[in-house]
Amino acid sequence: MDLGLRDRVYLVTGGSRGLGFAAAQALVADGARVLISAPHEATAASAGARLAPDAAADVAGWIVADNADPATPGRLVAAARDRFGRLDGALISVGGSPPGTVATTTDEAWRSAFESVFLGAVRLARVLAAELGGTGDGGPAGGSAGGSRTGTGGSIVFVLASSVRVPLAELAISNGLFPGLAGVVKTLAGELGPTGIRVNGLLPVRIATDRVRELDALRGDPDEVRARLSERIPLRRYGEQEEFGRAAAFVLSPAASYITGAMIPVDGGAISSI
Repeated sequence: MDLGLRDRVYLVTGGSRGLGFAAAQALVADGARVLISAPHEATAASAGARLAPDAAADVAGWIVADNADPATPGRLVAAARDRFGRLDGALISVGGSPPGTVATTTDEAWRSAFESVFLGAVRLARVLAAELGGTGDGGPAGGSAGGSRTGTGGSIVFVLASSVRVPLAELAISNGLFPGLAGVVKTLAGELGPTGIRVNGLLPVRIATDRVRELDALRGDPDEVRARLSERIPLRRYGEQEEFGRAAAFVLSPAASYITGAMIPVDGGAISSI
């Protein structure tokens, strides 16, 4: 199946590791070009090199950026436009939140998470909407590389969590902020649909990333925890990062052209709610 990704350009925040990097890999493998962002230069540069081992192939770039910085969205869009001449969408990986209960989570932890996880994602989506809809400061979306585009829309995907549907133990911040982001996704899908921009959310559950292993380690031996929790998943295993990456690439792609406003689990059947 041709996803229609060849020569399209996507931003991937948090793209230096884990789910973001897996999505970037899948996009590049299907012919897209990506600009990844990460908060640390060394990890961003290393990920960029792994995505484009052939230096002559201009398929991946990287930029150091913090989602909590109000200047980040404009910098990301400008960098993609300068590097590749166009922009077709973005995977907004908002990152994980620190563990803790409502009683033990401090005001400062809530404020910090709101700035980076919630407001940072909303701010980036707002700037992306203007760019993809052809109303950005740089004029109509598009450019000479890969053909011109004038307000023909694009795709924005938020990486959220199962806390959108089911509260998670010891993850109060995730339970508080992620359902709100899901509401933003649904609202944006309605607001931006007439311009051709699609907005969706992905709900990964128990994908085998370093972050998930760290959370498992809080419960005991991570290998034992993984074996025990796998028994609660209908497919009886954790997902692989590549499986999430392929799902993300599909939802971002033109092949998913009639999917918007959806919360799509990538969970092996783990989320029991309808």
